[in-house]
Amino acid sequence: MTHKLLLLPGDGIGVEVMGEVERLIEWLNAEGHAEFNIDRGLVGGSAYDKHGKAISEDDMQKALAANDLDQAGRLLNDLSGEHAKSGYTQQGRLLLAKRDADEGKFDEAIKHLREVVDTSADEELGQVARLRLARLLIQTGKHDEALQLLNVEKAGAFAAQVREIRGDALVAKGDAQGARAEYAAALAPDAKGQVDRPTVELKLRDVGGEVPAAPVKPAAAAAKGDS
Repeated sequence: MTHKLLLLPGDGIGVEVMGEVERLIEWLNAEGHAEFNIDRGLVGGSAYDKHGKAISEDDMQKALAANDLDQAGRLLNDLSGEHAKSGYTQQGRLLLAKRDADEGKFDEAIKHLREVVDTSADEELGQVARLRLARLLIQTGKHDEALQLLNVEKAGAFAAQVREIRGDALVAKGDAQGARAEYAAALAPDAKGQVDRPTVELKLRDVGGEVPAAPVKPAAAAAKGDS
């Protein structure tokens, strides 16, 4: 089994200690006791000297790719302190939120997603975070918070997805009538955005709704020259 290591020596004695660590890793690899793939990055004063910041966006991505959540969290804090609205910072938060949610750390995941919703300069990225946050709020029983978060009028191209998730929240609250209205709106021909139609149709039937006819695709124009 190959183990991936990201080495971030930092400053001072950390550089000397990490040098010894690398020699030990080389010996373990050479003797066949283990197999390590090493990547390297900079953090702290050495990163300031090279990049002008405590941690570069690239090294933040390396920490996330190495699946080191503790290190990634520390690096994200450094990065967000200087570049709170950076696309790299927001992507890092989304990745950490996903991993926290996968591990059942819902409060941590919700915190990361709220930060993206509140600070992202990229409207589309903010909407993606908003949808994920709403689903987690529903999963953790915070149905009213999810509904307050989801504004159809401001959702733009995500309006249909917002309708679907609002329907999910209303089902969780026991409001079948409200859920029927949201699911039907998500399937309406004039709904902005796309949803998985078969899934939403099933949800609509489950709450006693009638599935509207699917939009009719315009027939292809006849080829020129046909007799």
